[in-house]
Amino acid sequence: MAVVNRTPDSFFDRGATYEFRAALAAVDRAVAEGADIIDIGGVKAGPGAEVDVAEELRRVVDVVAAVRERHPHVVISVDTWRAEVGRAVAEAGADLLNDTWGGVDPELAEVAAEHRLGLVCAHAGGLRPRTRPHRVGYDDVVADVIAHVTAEAERAVALGVPPEGILIDPAHDFGKNTRHSLEITRRLGELVATGWPVLVAVSNKDFIGETLGRPVQKRGVGTTAVLAVSAWLGARVFRVHDVAAARRALRAVEALAGQAPAPRARP
Repeated sequence: MAVVNRTPDSFFDRGATYEFRAALAAVDRAVAEGADIIDIGGVKAGPGAEVDVAEELRRVVDVVAAVRERHPHVVISVDTWRAEVGRAVAEAGADLLNDTWGGVDPELAEVAAEHRLGLVCAHAGGLRPRTRPHRVGYDDVVADVIAHVTAEAERAVALGVPPEGILIDPAHDFGKNTRHSLEITRRLGELVATGWPVLVAVSNKDFIGETLGRPVQKRGVGTTAVLAVSAWLGARVFRVHDVAAARRALRAVEALAGQAPAPRARP
């Protein structure tokens, strides 16, 4: 799952794909590098300038329509918590709604059901969108994550979301500190054991930076390590900024697990 942000203030690319043509060029590169899913977002996850519904729609709907026309076989995901946005992008050709804020708008799952879209059910610790936790605590963060995401998944299916379109996401760093995100990664197998396919969105996140003492632009190696561990533990979808590096890491894990033959070394 390749990240393409139509935001001028993205934490990682600082607005590099905000302009319409730049966003489409980024999609083309990601598909060429092996992305199966393109995740388009119109609102920065962290605190920042207010983005109302109309502005979010302006940023994402036209891009979704253009990507649908350019890449008819790629899965298009939209990172939003708003039902109004979900409805508009469904009509523009989206396949998946990535609800990173954990069901804060319960109507979003209803939109996914109405349009037969997939849905990412995430855990944000009850935070309001675009806020950061203050001294957050859990008796058992993994148990809390599992209880929330499985309840969201079951509700979505009851509403009519196709079961095969459901993903669960522990949402590293959302409503969590570094210790929590590391614990989730170590115990990812417990999420996999629920039977729902697990998405991990760890690319260049703060818990990696804090663990390694690296700024956001120098977290690539740490990201690759966490992706490989997550794949080994059974994660199925990987939301990343660097598609080519992620593909190489995942091929190595597949070969180690005996799931695919390792390519022959070139002379």
